[in-house]
Amino acid sequence: MIQGIRVIDFHCHFPNSGEWFPDYKLPMVISKSSTTNQTQAELWRKAYNFPEQRVEISDDREAADKWYEDITRKNIEKVVFVSGGGNQRLAKVASYHPDRFIAFAHHNPFSKKAAAVLEHDIKNLGLKGYKILGSALNQPLNDSSLYDLWEVCNSYKIPVIIHFGILGSAGGISKGININPLVLQDVAHDFPDLCFVVPHFSAGYPTELLQLCWACPNVYVDTSGSNQWVRWMAYELTLQDLFRKFYMTIGPDRILFATDSSWFPRTFAYTYLEEQHRIMRFLNFSEEDIEKILFRNAAGLLALYKD
Repeated sequence: MIQGIRVIDFHCHFPNSGEWFPDYKLPMVISKSSTTNQTQAELWRKAYNFPEQRVEISDDREAADKWYEDITRKNIEKVVFVSGGGNQRLAKVASYHPDRFIAFAHHNPFSKKAAAVLEHDIKNLGLKGYKILGSALNQPLNDSSLYDLWEVCNSYKIPVIIHFGILGSAGGISKGININPLVLQDVAHDFPDLCFVVPHFSAGYPTELLQLCWACPNVYVDTSGSNQWVRWMAYELTLQDLFRKFYMTIGPDRILFATDSSWFPRTFAYTYLEEQHRIMRFLNFSEEDIEKILFRNAAGLLALYKD
């Protein structure tokens, strides 16, 4: 809660010592060991006054309890964990604190029996959405082989969050068959009742995402992370510019607040909430608009409340 407005964080990652997306074949270039990566990471940490990252806690229950204590202290209504080492593991984590935690499926959409796995895990594990790392896939997301998967998502009315654009810190992914969010247009048109969410304002492809959102009213955007990618654009761009332009294009009903929070001891990145809230105030968003972005839009997509 901030200034009396409830908050749902639509995009977090449950910390663990292994792979967050265990069945993705992420390239070795996404490495924290490179000098460039370390330099940029340290600059980012100091810029936001974050503590130094510590080794992840190996016990899931202890980590879940620490996350729960943190968001309770910071008065955050709910957090959505979009990854956490596999569907079964993350579902168990969410079961520790079901009043505050929501878990998404996050297996590779091109993995064996992906659609059947998704349906099983929605029905039996209580997963509430599906996260895809589009930039890390070597097959296009508009491939006809995925239409069974989209049918499952559509049938169960779950939101699908797809990462486009750059992935990882310096030394990460900057190209790929799904790097551009416009690859989703045909799928979004073919499944008009299925809600797709593009995080981080598209991480480097804001023009293309604006075009996609304009063409497809079932495409949403989440505001997660520090959005440092704006520093590497060929033209001047700020987070306030992004809020203004997306608000002008799609209004307040398809923008979802998120932070991309994960590791200890930072846990929920309250400074991102403060920064985004301040931007919305300075842009003269109405109280109702801010409430939609921070809470109501996410609550609606996740079917959390009847009122």
